Order: sequence, then structure tokens, then C-alpha cells
Amino acid sequence: MTTKERYKRFISWFSENMPEASTELLYQTPYELIVAVILSAQCTDKRVNQITPAFFERFPDAATLAKASHEEVFDLIKSCSYPNNKTKNLIGMAQTLIEEFNGQVPDNLHDLETLPGVGRKTANVILSVAFDKPAMPVDTHVHRVARRIGLVKNARTPLETEKQLTRYIPKHYLSKAHHWLILHGRYVCQARKPKCDICGIKDFCMYYQNLIKPPPRPEP
Repeated sequence: MTTKERYKRFISWFSENMPEASTELLYQTPYELIVAVILSAQCTDKRVNQITPAFFERFPDAATLAKASHEEVFDLIKSCSYPNNKTKNLIGMAQTLIEEFNGQVPDNLHDLETLPGVGRKTANVILSVAFDKPAMPVDTHVHRVARRIGLVKNARTPLETEKQLTRYIPKHYLSKAHHWLILHGRYVCQARKPKCDICGIKDFCMYYQNLIKPPPRPEP
């Protein structure tokens, strides 16, 4: 199977079986999404969704968060991973929005990456989810699953994975494809024990095909 054929099968299967794929983070505005994505680093979406209602009630916009004390923010997010560092990033992000962007979340990669706590992956999430722009955020799930399926080859970094995925996936599918890979990795193609027995893409998954290859015959 060629790489192009594998991508075609991937898009076809997920378009039919997961047509409405979207983020599991709960948010209403770009500001709320950027807060949620910063909190989600090394933390489950479920935990983030438990934290954000009280957080957004206390800090409904960048202006209120920019004036917050470290203690106020830390107390609200302490149940997530790395709360001390995330507290600094959240306050710094809000202050930068106020000082540089009139309190509004920018809609381009360059400006987003100037915000504390926002790297390329987070910036691409904001572009894709909040602004519906063609972008491919690559987290650990996307990086792992894309390589397992065989969509990317010899990709050692998330950026290399991103470049290969954006090369072959049409722009109008990029946002959905990001969620397809995340959700497949979260619920089926798990890191330690992939659930190949319930997977619907076994017939074009390189990982599974290698798994079922017969052992080489011993030499006579």
C-alpha cells in the first residue's frame, strides 16, 4: 500500500465513522479555550473540565486574569498537573493579551507563540479549534498514532510529524484529522496496550499488519 493510498483509506474510514470529531475540552470563547489548553498539558481533558467552570466564573476574561494573584489562580487549578508553572503561564498569558493584543486572543501562529505557556502545538489548537483555520496540532497521541498507522515515517519530532501530515491531508480535513488521531489514540490505539481487537482500521494499519506477519521460515 502506498502512502497516498493509506491516507485515502484513513480519511475515508474516519469521515464515515467519526464525522463529528471535536475537542473534548469545554469552552465558549478563544480566551476560555487557550486557558483550557494550557491547563491540559500532561493532564486529562476530564480533569480540566472539572477545573474550568469555577476558574471562568472567577476570571471570565483576560482582563480579570491579568490582575490575579498567584495564590488565587493556584488555588483554583491545584488539582491539575504542574499547577505552579501553569499559574505563572496563565497570568503571563493574560497580561500579554492585555498589553499587546487589546485583550483579544490573536488568530495567527506567530503572535500566539509569543504568549507564555503557548508553544506550537497549543497555538495550532487555538487556530484549528477557535478560529477554524487549517492547522495540525501534534501532541503525544497524534505523534504516536500517526506513526503506528503508517501515515508518517521516520518522524522523530512532533514538527516532523506535523509536516508529513499537512503534506498529505487536504487542508479542509486537517482540523478533523487532528481530532481523529487524538480520539483514536485516547480510546483505541493506547500507548501501552493498543486495543487492536476492536480497531476498525486494522486492514490498513502498519502496526497491526506487522503484528500479524508470520514468522520467517527457518533456513533448511
